[in-house]
Amino acid sequence: MTLWTAVLLASVICLALKATGYLLPARWLDAPRPARIADLLTVALLAALVVVQTAAAGPAIVIDARLPAVGVAAVLLWVQAPFLVVVAGAAVTAALLRLGGWAA
Repeated sequence: MTLWTAVLLASVICLALKATGYLLPARWLDAPRPARIADLLTVALLAALVVVQTAAAGPAIVIDARLPAVGVAAVLLWVQAPFLVVVAGAAVTAALLRLGGWAA
């Protein structure tokens, strides 16, 4: 299977899933359980994306300046800092660690 075949197959599957969503009765989607699953699934996928982007470089797991930066961001979010402060704190942490020679 080539890359383009995989991309086209994934596109067809996504289109089919979207079409299936339009064909479902509205009462199925208005129930509390599907709404809760959709909310939790969104959070789980975002968390997985953050972990993969933080600790992976290709097929390898890498511990570098990104991990402490995400930790600083998590602490700032926990103390309910404004979003710009969270982003700036994480960026400054990563920059200082890289300036100090820890990771690329």
